[in-house]
Amino acid sequence: ADHPMVEGGKYDYDLFVIGGGSGGLACSKEAVSWDARVAVADFVTPTPIGTTWGLGGTCVNVGCIPKKLMHQACLLSDAVEDAKSFGWQIADGKTHDWNAMVDNVQNHISSLNFKYRTELRQRGVEYLNARACFVDDHTVELTDKKGNVTRKTAEHFVIATGGRPKYLGIPNEKECCITSDDLFSLQKPPGKTLVVGASYVALECAGFLAGLGLPVAVAVRSILLRGFDRQCAEMVGRNMEAEGVLFYRECTPARLDKVDGGRVRVTFQGGREPEVFDTVLFATGRDPDTPGLNLAAAGLVGDAVTKAGKIFVDVADRADVPGLRGFGQTKVGHVFTLGDAAEGRNLKELTPVAIKAGEALARRLFAKPGGDPSVQPPNWNLVPTTVFTPSEYGCVGLSEEDAVAQFGEADVEVYLYEFTTLELGAAHRTRHPSTVDPEAPWDNASPTSCLAKLV
Repeated sequence: ADHPMVEGGKYDYDLFVIGGGSGGLACSKEAVSWDARVAVADFVTPTPIGTTWGLGGTCVNVGCIPKKLMHQACLLSDAVEDAKSFGWQIADGKTHDWNAMVDNVQNHISSLNFKYRTELRQRGVEYLNARACFVDDHTVELTDKKGNVTRKTAEHFVIATGGRPKYLGIPNEKECCITSDDLFSLQKPPGKTLVVGASYVALECAGFLAGLGLPVAVAVRSILLRGFDRQCAEMVGRNMEAEGVLFYRECTPARLDKVDGGRVRVTFQGGREPEVFDTVLFATGRDPDTPGLNLAAAGLVGDAVTKAGKIFVDVADRADVPGLRGFGQTKVGHVFTLGDAAEGRNLKELTPVAIKAGEALARRLFAKPGGDPSVQPPNWNLVPTTVFTPSEYGCVGLSEEDAVAQFGEADVEVYLYEFTTLELGAAHRTRHPSTVDPEAPWDNASPTSCLAKLV
């Protein structure tokens, strides 16, 4: 590539990407298509129980892909029952094989890992399976799994390391719990499960586990689906309760202890009696996977980084590297951050957002010699998202609460339509037996399944 900063081979690469997730891979492939010299370093630190995975990042390995596939397994359970109402002769007493599902999901993920490695090689991106940390703002030190250490330099860096699960800081948590980083490759069914948290990840996991016939409780500190429309979030919770999910409101664990058979005794804050579970799943959010990067050596210190380790981007136009605000530019003008490690206005922690951000940055930097100033930064104001709970929830734009806060209640109109689809109405779905009043067994119809809301 013909760039002034790299004449005479001053740097090993035009672009060095730290993190092989959706954003990092998209950025690297777009950059190399414009003849940039590109490398991607990716390394996964095992979870406390030893889970690790291949190239592709959170979404592919321990997020969107396995979650959606296990959600599909949950939906198929209901579909089998619905089929009986439409004439299909299906034997009663269906069972689910957890290991068969996990094997199929993991085999699919392995095929994607292989596809990504092959694609990088075919396009000319150098893939380095090594942990990267900064030595200075143009140099990283790489340590592979055998302990071999090398150094590489680059004109531009992209930090796209994603995040790892948060813990609560309570006694014995890492010895006694798992996270979503572990759930999708468990070698045996999780059994009676306590899900800690009320984020979309928590409710999605609780939903498909219950749909597979497992007893599930959710410990909710405050509200369901913070940041989403309250009415829609509570409808999601109501429908999950009808599926047999228990919600422990205003409740968080205070400590975890192993008991006989590897089960976990959970002591709660707030007066709830201790309870024993086969599995405790923490889903209380994710922190940016940046602590091992030695950001200070790159100049990312002080007000450049949040307390949690996220990196502020696009705070102000820079005189030293101008015209790149809106593309994930950090306090250090030639270092950029994408995806869940970035902190900035209107940024969403969603895979398509990271992909589009990575592609736009690569085009801005490399589509023409010296960069292409005609490339515009993405607009994140209206990004749709979906929550894959048993009652799927899709939304775009402002929630009712945010609209009222922004425009005032007098200037906001809300249109509602609550209904059950023709197909589900004909199937006559019923609530989970545990939610039916034994003195009124006839009153067992599932609640209304759909809500359309326009704000």
